[in-house]
Amino acid sequence: MFLLLASHSVVKCTVVYDDNKGVKRLYGLTPLSRCFLPDEHGNSRAPPLAFLRHSAYIHTWKKLKDAVLEGGSPFERANNGLNLFEYGAEDPRFGMIFDEAMQSTSTNFMIEILQSYKGFENVKVLVVGGGFGATLDMIISKYPSIKGINFDVPHVLKSAPTRPGIEHVEGNMFEWVPKGDAMVIKRVLHDWSDEIATKILKNCFQALPDSGKVIVIEVIVPESPEGLSSLSRLALTHDMKIFSFTPNGKARTEKQFDDLAKSAGFAASKVACRTLEYCVLELYKT
Repeated sequence: MFLLLASHSVVKCTVVYDDNKGVKRLYGLTPLSRCFLPDEHGNSRAPPLAFLRHSAYIHTWKKLKDAVLEGGSPFERANNGLNLFEYGAEDPRFGMIFDEAMQSTSTNFMIEILQSYKGFENVKVLVVGGGFGATLDMIISKYPSIKGINFDVPHVLKSAPTRPGIEHVEGNMFEWVPKGDAMVIKRVLHDWSDEIATKILKNCFQALPDSGKVIVIEVIVPESPEGLSSLSRLALTHDMKIFSFTPNGKARTEKQFDDLAKSAGFAASKVACRTLEYCVLELYKT
């Protein structure tokens, strides 16, 4: 097996000859295989690949044509009528693979966002749907004087590690959210219809002080397909994945996010920064 991997530069191979003309092969890492080991942030490409190879993921694409022609969700068609999140709750192994994959991809672009966005200074941060707490941990690592709340459902938080400065709070964002000066909703709203996304934002609005803000981190799709950059085309690829894997979710344009914010009661929204294919939007009550 290792010889095959070496032939594709996944590992490197050094051949050593001994005095008896015997051959020994020594294998080592290459830049490619290092991607599957944790980096300085504890991140690797292994979890996303495990998700991409899971049968629930693969079978979803086989139902794409049926969903386009007849309606419904490709993921639900492929997985006994369960949506992505219900399936993760029913199958703990899949749930763990999915959560680890989301944490890995999230870490990659949060590194870039934290270099550009400065809106976390001197505030109490709440991350809504924060998974294992990696996003909040990265924020606190950059701003060690702050503390924060990582808010998610019980079956996710039971696997979340204890992290300095982070309080894990169990709950349901469709019913309520804890209080915080800056509420981060990262790659959550695209999973849901306008109606449900508005409900989530309304819960944030109710828990937010007048001087606070909601920080939405999402892929923004363009209004028109004409003259797009490679990052804009990547955003449209995200939109196809969202259609296939979420219950009535969708990627949105900047105007659609502004409309969502206003329907939830927010007075203003603005784009704070753009990093890679992601956009950081701030929503204000006044």
